[in-house]
Amino acid sequence: MPTTFQKRQKEMKRIEKRKMKEEKRAQRKIDKDAPKDAPYDPASDPTIDWNHSNEINSGE
Repeated sequence: MPTTFQKRQKEMKRIEKRKMKEEKRAQRKIDKDAPKDAPYDPASDPTIDWNHSNEINSGE
């Protein structure tokens, strides 16, 4: 049978887990509510070749 100290430790772990879950839930809600209307900045897209090295007429 667990001692009082062990019971207290288990309860503290349970409380800590509950708090962490609540924090995660709140963070997900914040992330979900974030505005998705932010303008897209093509300059931040790493797939765009800004040097135009892939153009057909690059030899001219």
